[in-house]
Amino acid sequence: MNMGRHVLIVEDEPSMHQVLRLNLAVRGYRVDTAVTGMSALGLARRRCPDLIILDLGLPDIDGLEVIARVRDFSAAPIL
Repeated sequence: MNMGRHVLIVEDEPSMHQVLRLNLAVRGYRVDTAVTGMSALGLARRRCPDLIILDLGLPDIDGLEVIARVRDFSAAPIL
């Protein structure tokens, strides 16, 4: 059971973003979503997700850069 775990989805493709969000939400996960790397960094810092699902090809900054910056303040798993 997920026990209310919190997931941050970072995805700029609307259909993929929606599928992930809906599937996790109906299973009881708390879900935040971001479509850019910069917004993802802000959400990750403020909301402290248990897991981050990250698209590497984002419109503003590279997903690898997001990973590097998240690692400055979080050890949450990143897929």
